[in-house]
Amino acid sequence: MFTGIITDIGRVRSVRDTNRDRRFEIKTHYDLSTIDVGASIAHAGCCLTVVEKAEDWFAVEVSGETLAITTLGDWREGRRVNLERPARVGDELGGHIVSGHVDGVGEVISVSAEGGSHRVRIRAPKPLHRFIAPKGSITVEGVSLTVNEVDDDVFGVNIIPHTWEVTTLGRVDAGARVNLEIDMLARYLARWRETE
Repeated sequence: MFTGIITDIGRVRSVRDTNRDRRFEIKTHYDLSTIDVGASIAHAGCCLTVVEKAEDWFAVEVSGETLAITTLGDWREGRRVNLERPARVGDELGGHIVSGHVDGVGEVISVSAEGGSHRVRIRAPKPLHRFIAPKGSITVEGVSLTVNEVDDDVFGVNIIPHTWEVTTLGRVDAGARVNLEIDMLARYLARWRETE
């Protein structure tokens, strides 16, 4: 489990197709002596398993399914990636409970400055948009954010200067594709209503 609080921005150092789909090597500032092979790390909101590591990079393997339903199929060498290590029991939950299972890919519609912050409007894929509510939580590229407004399949979030600077969201433009994970509570409430 994760919280949507980004703790490093990694960089894709290599991309290689394998007989087991695709392998990414990610350069990081993490102390890799504290990360075991087999550990989970969220990459732009997508939970992936470390399969190899060196002094300043680690490798993950990504299935065709994950490449198809996330932005990871677009990744090339040099891409900056939001990273988060999993939460431990007793850690502060600074964001919200995040599974690292991307629900869909949204499209950034607009980015505009509002005071010192930035308002980002994103179109969510249908029917995923039904699970997004004003003042609810959503994860965009692995970052825990509060939904400000919803207009059918478009929602807006306000990104404060700190988040703008320490995540990859500070480089998004209209037309960008972003990984979305809806609030876990919304997912289970919707399922519960379906089975009533």
